[in-house]
Amino acid sequence: MDRDNPPWSEEMLGAPVVRKGRGPQKAPTKVLTSIRLDPEILAYFRSQGAGYQNRINQVLKDFVASRPTRRSTGRAAKAPRAG
Repeated sequence: MDRDNPPWSEEMLGAPVVRKGRGPQKAPTKVLTSIRLDPEILAYFRSQGAGYQNRINQVLKDFVASRPTRRSTGRAAKAPRAG
């Protein structure tokens, strides 16, 4: 046995630590998605500190709320053709 590096004992390790996930969300479940943002936009929101994803979400919610409501077809609208 190496005196400078003894084997670990249960006493040295202590009680096991059980970690759970985040747990249930308090607010309605959000949808996991991927979105591409300009680097300067992401840098701005990240520079504001923790919770930047929630702030991006809030800005998008405010934008949607400021727009006239239209019936959604569930598909992205086609861009008008030039010409």
